[in-house]
Amino acid sequence: MAEPAASASRSRMNIGQVLDRLRPEFPGVTIPKIRFLEDKGLVKPERTPAGYRKFTTADVERLRYILTMQRDHYLPLRVIGEHLDAIDRGLEPPPIDSVVPTVPKVALAADGLPSPESFTRTDHLRLSRKELLKIAEVGEDLLEELEQFGLIRPRTGTRHYDTDALVIAQTARELADFGFEPRHLRAFKTAADREVGLVEQVVAPQKRGRDTAAAARAEETVSEIAALSVRLHATLVKTGLRSS
Repeated sequence: MAEPAASASRSRMNIGQVLDRLRPEFPGVTIPKIRFLEDKGLVKPERTPAGYRKFTTADVERLRYILTMQRDHYLPLRVIGEHLDAIDRGLEPPPIDSVVPTVPKVALAADGLPSPESFTRTDHLRLSRKELLKIAEVGEDLLEELEQFGLIRPRTGTRHYDTDALVIAQTARELADFGFEPRHLRAFKTAADREVGLVEQVVAPQKRGRDTAAAARAEETVSEIAALSVRLHATLVKTGLRSS
Protein backbone atom coordinates (compact mmCIF):
# COMPACT_ATOMS: atom_id res chain seq x y z
CA MET A 1 0.00 0.00 0.00
CA ALA A 2 2.95 2.31 0.54
CA GLU A 3 3.98 2.25 -3.12
CA PRO A 4 0.96 4.14 -4.51
CA ALA A 5 1.43 6.81 -1.84
CA ALA A 6 5.08 7.24 -2.80
CA SER A 7 4.11 7.42 -6.46
CA ALA A 8 1.51 10.07 -5.67
CA SER A 9 4.12 12.03 -3.74
CA ARG A 10 6.50 11.96 -6.69
CA SER A 11 3.77 13.29 -8.98
CA ARG A 12 3.52 16.48 -6.91
CA MET A 13 5.80 19.41 -7.79
CA ASN A 14 7.11 22.26 -5.73
CA ILE A 15 6.77 25.83 -7.01
CA GLY A 16 10.31 25.85 -8.42
CA GLN A 17 9.61 22.76 -10.51
CA VAL A 18 6.40 24.35 -11.78
CA LEU A 19 8.39 27.43 -12.78
CA ASP A 20 10.84 25.23 -14.71
CA ARG A 21 7.94 23.70 -16.66
CA LEU A 22 6.33 27.02 -17.54
CA ARG A 23 9.30 29.23 -18.30
CA PRO A 24 10.19 27.75 -21.72
CA GLU A 25 6.78 28.91 -22.95
CA PHE A 26 6.33 31.92 -20.63
CA PRO A 27 9.78 33.47 -19.99
CA GLY A 28 8.30 36.28 -17.89
CA VAL A 29 6.56 34.08 -15.33
CA THR A 30 7.93 34.31 -11.79
CA ILE A 31 7.32 32.67 -8.43
CA PRO A 32 5.61 35.85 -7.12
CA LYS A 33 3.32 35.74 -10.17
CA ILE A 34 2.31 32.13 -9.41
CA ARG A 35 1.70 33.01 -5.76
CA PHE A 36 -0.37 36.02 -6.85
CA LEU A 37 -2.56 33.79 -9.03
CA GLU A 38 -3.01 31.52 -6.02
CA ASP A 39 -3.99 34.53 -3.88
CA LYS A 40 -6.65 35.32 -6.50
CA GLY A 41 -8.02 31.78 -6.14
CA LEU A 42 -7.29 30.82 -9.73
CA VAL A 43 -5.09 27.89 -8.76
CA LYS A 44 -5.24 25.96 -5.49
CA PRO A 45 -2.19 23.78 -4.89
CA GLU A 46 -2.15 21.34 -2.01
CA ARG A 47 -0.30 22.24 1.16
CA THR A 48 1.94 19.94 3.15
CA PRO A 49 1.68 19.90 6.97
CA ALA A 50 4.71 22.23 6.93
CA GLY A 51 2.87 24.67 4.64
CA TYR A 52 4.77 23.98 1.41
CA ARG A 53 2.86 24.16 -1.87
CA LYS A 54 2.54 20.98 -3.92
CA PHE A 55 1.26 21.26 -7.47
CA THR A 56 -0.26 18.55 -9.63
CA THR A 57 0.02 18.24 -13.39
CA ALA A 58 -3.54 19.58 -13.56
CA ASP A 59 -2.45 22.67 -11.59
CA VAL A 60 0.34 23.30 -14.10
CA GLU A 61 -2.08 23.02 -17.02
CA ARG A 62 -4.41 25.42 -15.23
CA LEU A 63 -1.57 27.91 -14.87
CA ARG A 64 -0.66 27.43 -18.53
CA TYR A 65 -4.26 28.23 -19.51
CA ILE A 66 -4.26 31.41 -17.38
CA LEU A 67 -0.95 32.64 -18.77
CA THR A 68 -2.01 31.88 -22.34
CA MET A 69 -5.26 33.81 -21.95
CA GLN A 70 -3.35 36.78 -20.56
CA ARG A 71 -0.58 36.74 -23.14
CA ASP A 72 -2.48 35.89 -26.32
CA HIS A 73 -5.93 37.32 -25.65
CA TYR A 74 -5.28 40.01 -23.00
CA LEU A 75 -8.17 38.71 -20.89
CA PRO A 76 -8.50 40.17 -17.36
CA LEU A 77 -8.17 37.76 -14.44
CA ARG A 78 -11.86 38.17 -13.62
CA VAL A 79 -12.87 36.81 -17.04
CA ILE A 80 -10.26 34.05 -16.87
CA GLY A 81 -11.69 33.08 -13.48
CA GLU A 82 -15.15 32.77 -15.05
CA HIS A 83 -13.71 30.50 -17.74
CA LEU A 84 -12.03 28.31 -15.13
CA ASP A 85 -15.23 28.12 -13.11
CA ALA A 86 -17.09 26.93 -16.22
CA ILE A 87 -14.42 24.31 -16.86
CA ASP A 88 -14.56 23.16 -13.22
CA ARG A 89 -18.32 22.67 -13.56
CA GLY A 90 -17.95 20.57 -16.70
CA LEU A 91 -18.96 23.35 -19.07
CA GLU A 92 -17.17 24.68 -22.12
CA PRO A 93 -15.66 28.16 -21.74
CA PRO A 94 -16.72 30.84 -24.25
CA PRO A 95 -15.01 30.52 -27.64
CA ILE A 96 -11.90 32.62 -28.07
CA ASP A 97 -11.03 34.19 -31.39
CA SER A 98 -8.15 32.40 -33.03
CA VAL A 99 -4.79 34.08 -32.68
CA VAL A 100 -3.55 35.31 -36.02
CA PRO A 101 0.21 35.90 -36.32
CA THR A 102 0.20 39.61 -37.05
CA VAL A 103 1.32 42.87 -35.49
CA PRO A 104 -0.36 43.08 -32.06
CA LYS A 105 -3.13 45.62 -31.56
CA VAL A 106 -3.52 47.70 -28.42
CA ALA A 107 -6.24 46.21 -26.21
CA LEU A 108 -9.09 48.70 -25.99
CA ALA A 109 -12.11 48.84 -23.72
CA ALA A 110 -15.62 48.95 -25.16
CA ASP A 111 -15.70 52.76 -24.94
CA GLY A 112 -12.54 53.05 -27.00
CA LEU A 113 -10.29 53.83 -24.04
CA PRO A 114 -7.37 51.64 -23.00
CA SER A 115 -8.31 48.95 -20.48
CA PRO A 116 -6.11 47.90 -17.53
CA GLU A 117 -5.14 44.83 -19.55
CA SER A 118 -3.60 47.03 -22.26
CA PHE A 119 -1.06 48.25 -19.70
CA THR A 120 -0.05 44.70 -18.75
CA ARG A 121 0.09 43.55 -22.36
CA THR A 122 3.38 41.88 -23.09
CA ASP A 123 4.54 40.80 -26.49
CA HIS A 124 7.79 39.84 -28.09
CA LEU A 125 7.47 42.05 -31.14
CA ARG A 126 10.87 43.25 -32.30
CA LEU A 127 10.96 45.49 -35.36
CA SER A 128 14.04 46.69 -37.19
CA ARG A 129 14.15 50.35 -38.12
CA LYS A 130 13.34 49.47 -41.73
CA GLU A 131 10.35 47.36 -40.63
CA LEU A 132 9.06 50.12 -38.35
CA LEU A 133 9.22 52.66 -41.17
CA LYS A 134 7.38 50.33 -43.54
CA ILE A 135 4.64 49.10 -41.18
CA ALA A 136 3.96 52.52 -39.62
CA GLU A 137 4.13 54.12 -43.09
CA VAL A 138 6.33 56.96 -41.86
CA GLY A 139 9.37 58.58 -43.42
CA GLU A 140 12.88 58.57 -42.04
CA ASP A 141 12.68 62.31 -41.31
CA LEU A 142 9.58 61.92 -39.15
CA LEU A 143 11.04 59.01 -37.22
CA GLU A 144 14.27 60.94 -36.58
CA GLU A 145 12.28 63.88 -35.20
CA LEU A 146 10.20 61.62 -32.97
CA GLU A 147 13.42 60.16 -31.57
CA GLN A 148 14.96 63.61 -31.18
CA PHE A 149 12.07 64.75 -28.98
CA GLY A 150 12.13 61.55 -26.91
CA LEU A 151 8.82 60.17 -28.17
CA ILE A 152 10.29 56.97 -29.61
CA ARG A 153 13.42 55.03 -28.78
CA PRO A 154 14.67 51.50 -29.44
CA ARG A 155 14.28 48.96 -26.66
CA THR A 156 16.97 49.31 -24.02
CA GLY A 157 20.20 47.66 -25.08
CA THR A 158 18.94 46.82 -28.57
CA ARG A 159 18.41 48.38 -31.97
CA HIS A 160 14.85 47.05 -32.24
CA TYR A 161 11.51 48.76 -31.69
CA ASP A 162 8.44 47.36 -29.90
CA THR A 163 4.66 47.65 -30.27
CA ASP A 164 4.49 50.94 -28.38
CA ALA A 165 6.99 52.53 -30.77
CA LEU A 166 4.85 51.33 -33.67
CA VAL A 167 1.66 52.81 -32.20
CA ILE A 168 3.37 56.14 -31.48
CA ALA A 169 4.80 56.33 -34.99
CA GLN A 170 1.43 55.56 -36.59
CA THR A 171 -0.36 58.10 -34.36
CA ALA A 172 2.24 60.78 -35.10
CA ARG A 173 1.77 60.17 -38.83
CA GLU A 174 -2.00 60.59 -38.51
CA LEU A 175 -1.58 63.77 -36.42
CA ALA A 176 0.84 65.11 -39.04
CA ASP A 177 -2.07 65.13 -41.48
CA PHE A 178 -3.63 67.81 -39.24
CA GLY A 179 -0.48 69.89 -39.09
CA PHE A 180 1.03 68.49 -35.89
CA GLU A 181 4.80 68.22 -35.92
CA PRO A 182 6.89 66.14 -33.49
CA ARG A 183 7.88 69.31 -31.62
CA HIS A 184 4.20 69.91 -30.89
CA LEU A 185 3.91 66.43 -29.40
CA ARG A 186 6.38 67.21 -26.60
CA ALA A 187 3.43 68.53 -24.59
CA PHE A 188 1.85 65.05 -24.69
CA LYS A 189 5.11 63.50 -23.54
CA THR A 190 5.45 65.99 -20.68
CA ALA A 191 1.88 65.34 -19.53
CA ALA A 192 2.42 61.56 -19.72
CA ASP A 193 5.63 61.83 -17.67
CA ARG A 194 3.76 63.73 -14.96
CA GLU A 195 1.02 61.09 -14.82
CA VAL A 196 3.65 58.34 -14.61
CA GLY A 197 5.24 60.15 -11.69
CA LEU A 198 1.92 60.32 -9.82
CA VAL A 199 1.21 56.63 -10.40
CA GLU A 200 4.68 55.65 -9.20
CA GLN A 201 4.20 57.68 -6.00
CA VAL A 202 1.00 55.80 -5.19
CA VAL A 203 2.43 52.36 -5.95
CA ALA A 204 5.79 52.89 -4.25
CA PRO A 205 4.60 51.60 -0.82
CA GLN A 206 3.33 48.37 -2.42
CA LYS A 207 6.65 47.81 -4.17
CA ARG A 208 8.44 48.11 -0.84
CA GLY A 209 6.29 45.37 0.68
CA ARG A 210 8.07 42.26 1.90
CA ASP A 211 5.22 40.00 0.82
CA THR A 212 6.37 37.72 -1.99
CA ALA A 213 3.31 38.71 -4.02
CA ALA A 214 3.92 42.46 -3.53
CA ALA A 215 5.45 42.94 -6.98
CA ALA A 216 2.52 41.25 -8.71
CA ARG A 217 0.00 43.30 -6.72
CA ALA A 218 1.89 46.49 -7.56
CA GLU A 219 1.76 45.58 -11.25
CA GLU A 220 -2.01 45.06 -11.08
CA THR A 221 -2.43 48.39 -9.26
CA VAL A 222 -0.35 50.25 -11.84
CA SER A 223 -2.53 48.85 -14.63
CA GLU A 224 -5.77 49.88 -12.92
CA ILE A 225 -4.57 53.39 -12.07
CA ALA A 226 -3.05 53.92 -15.51
CA ALA A 227 -6.33 53.04 -17.22
CA LEU A 228 -8.27 55.34 -14.89
CA SER A 229 -5.84 58.22 -15.44
CA VAL A 230 -6.11 57.87 -19.22
CA ARG A 231 -9.91 57.80 -18.94
CA LEU A 232 -9.84 60.98 -16.84
CA HIS A 233 -7.40 62.70 -19.18
CA ALA A 234 -9.43 61.82 -22.28
CA THR A 235 -12.70 62.92 -20.69
CA LEU A 236 -11.24 66.24 -19.54
CA VAL A 237 -9.95 66.92 -23.05
CA LYS A 238 -13.36 66.02 -24.51
CA THR A 239 -15.14 68.25 -21.98
CA GLY A 240 -12.75 71.12 -22.66
CA LEU A 241 -13.26 70.91 -26.41
CA ARG A 242 -17.06 70.88 -26.02
CA SER A 243 -17.01 74.00 -23.87
CA SER A 244 -14.58 75.93 -26.07
